[in-house]
Amino acid sequence: MNESKLISVLGLAQKAGKIVSGDFAVQGAIKSGKAKLLIVANDASPATKKEYQYQAENRDIPIYYVLTKEQLGGAIGKVLRAAVAVNDNGFVKPIVRTIEE
Repeated sequence: MNESKLISVLGLAQKAGKIVSGDFAVQGAIKSGKAKLLIVANDASPATKKEYQYQAENRDIPIYYVLTKEQLGGAIGKVLRAAVAVNDNGFVKPIVRTIEE
């Protein structure tokens, strides 16, 4: 995985208004069906990971555990973030491709 490329793509998605961050907003995006992809920090607590894993599986949302909370927050111009939801299919493919390469 190319971390700097992933951070760059996440930043672009944030500027385009296609990323939701913060627990309350991410939960809302999942429940409303807007979330197309979940990215959870690999240093998030086990309880946080378990909760997002459960919700993602129930709604068939792809989920990846990458970056640290600090990197994830920094990528979108925020402080620490345990999870972000991508709300646009146009950004899902490049993000997934970057994670899996």
